[in-house]
Amino acid sequence: MPTGPKWLDAREDRAWRTFVHAHHQLRVRLERHLIQDSGLSEADYEVLAVLSECPGERASARELCDLLSWEKSRLSHQVRGMQRRGLVTREPNPDDARSCLVLLLPAGYRAIEGAAPRHVGNVRMYFIDLLTPGELDTLVAVHERILRRLADEPARDDGTAGG
Repeated sequence: MPTGPKWLDAREDRAWRTFVHAHHQLRVRLERHLIQDSGLSEADYEVLAVLSECPGERASARELCDLLSWEKSRLSHQVRGMQRRGLVTREPNPDDARSCLVLLLPAGYRAIEGAAPRHVGNVRMYFIDLLTPGELDTLVAVHERILRRLADEPARDDGTAGG
């Protein structure tokens, strides 16, 4: 006889819904400030931040997809828009003819350099400063455990959760 799902009890449901809601609201708030302060979207900021930390401020499209955990089509669309705005450029990858390199342009470097201090200040105000050092350590431990579980179990292509 098949058993039904193991439903969340009130405590588990509250923990889950609070986490999801807080995560969503935090991202919305941080992106709103980012756009108002710098004109950069969260996706712009992520690409620029990653490129600014890469050797030579460049990376292959494949590396960027891996570093950002993005699909190739998402990166391609994002980079096209950022190219039109003069933040990044693409050039052939001398090590892999099937791929391109994405390079941070001076305007992109100035954009991330200008946006980062205020963005980090907002991350600190809405997140870091609300937690004790012990809570930060606990949060890291919990999220690393979640990430390990996700890495251990590949995503399914049928639209259903693993289990």
